[in-house]
Amino acid sequence: MLSFSVPRRAIATIAALAVLGSVSISASAAGQTYKIGIDLPTSGADASDGIPTKNGALLAIADANAKGMPGGIKLQAEPLDDAVQGKHDPAQGAQNLKTFAADSSVVGVVGPFNSNVAKAEIPISNDAGLALVSPSNTNDGLTIGEAAKSLRQSHPNEISYFRVCTRDQNQGKAGAELAKKLGFKSVYIVDDNETYGKGLADIFDKDFRAEGGTVLGHDHLTANQQDFKALLTKIAATHPDVVYFGGVTATGGGLLRRQMADAGMSNVPYIGGDGISDEEFLKDAGDLANNSYYTIAAPDASKLPSAAAFNKEYKAKYGKDPGAYSASAYAAAWVIINAIKQAQAHGGVTRASVLKYVAATKGLATPIGLVGFDKNGDTTNGVISYYKITGGKGVFLNQVAIKS
Repeated sequence: MLSFSVPRRAIATIAALAVLGSVSISASAAGQTYKIGIDLPTSGADASDGIPTKNGALLAIADANAKGMPGGIKLQAEPLDDAVQGKHDPAQGAQNLKTFAADSSVVGVVGPFNSNVAKAEIPISNDAGLALVSPSNTNDGLTIGEAAKSLRQSHPNEISYFRVCTRDQNQGKAGAELAKKLGFKSVYIVDDNETYGKGLADIFDKDFRAEGGTVLGHDHLTANQQDFKALLTKIAATHPDVVYFGGVTATGGGLLRRQMADAGMSNVPYIGGDGISDEEFLKDAGDLANNSYYTIAAPDASKLPSAAAFNKEYKAKYGKDPGAYSASAYAAAWVIINAIKQAQAHGGVTRASVLKYVAATKGLATPIGLVGFDKNGDTTNGVISYYKITGGKGVFLNQVAIKS
């Protein structure tokens, strides 16, 4: 057995350069551990969405380790909660991204779940050159137009943010088309005045009018509002065929629906986006959750042959069916895992190399189908799914593929 002596100064120099990511260390990476950050709201009202989504990402990382990564490298999940006092919080999300950015072994991040959190995180991701892959953000301004460019102050022409779900331009239109198919001619729109909720509601507003519908009014909730009596009394006086809500359960989606009964609108249907697709909505809205409709910017994994093995494995591990974005989180993590594999095979794993291969993702097989990104970081294979809440649970109606 041969032994070699390496000067301590040389060892220190190599280590320092490796931390900075300025040298390729693939030859010495055997057995090295790389971290994948996970930033999602996993406590409070958002937990019923956040935890199943986190579980999907954790399952992907566990599967990759079990199958074996090239060069004997290992992956480690680093989950952080971006909820504060029970609700997703952009400032906490930004702090989480700073934590990931400060750890040189973190080479990619799955998340976040909410669009306003993404708005706070993208500038940090862009500055650090750290790939951020969301399973569920849908706001248009995160990837297209001047709004998206303004989030990339450090490197305006470099994309570090990606998503495996489609945008609200498609989800809002889908909601308007659903309302038309259901025969609703008039609507009153309410949103939570957040990045996701207002953006989605504005698109629904425009597209419902384009479909020939009448918008009777469009109001915004205030942060932490709990009593909607005055607003609902105002809405009831307009006699809408349906009420549309842009926002999430944690910002009032369930309570608003429940309190419609007090305003004499128990029989008025309710429509929203994926923000009201969680178990918390069923709890908050109570019996009035029934006769509500919602869209999800992702395929229903239970209907996909490509997700059969994932569904079985998820239920065996967690004791319940996947959530709305569990399979999408698996896909988001798998994008990063695949990029790590590609980087390892072509010179070494660094943040820059992982980001390069994430951006180049095309036709990657995942539980939600083939995943790829366009020049803006948007998925090239989006899907919108439609549901109606009946008997206290969401019942699948249909899903439509959206190509970009």
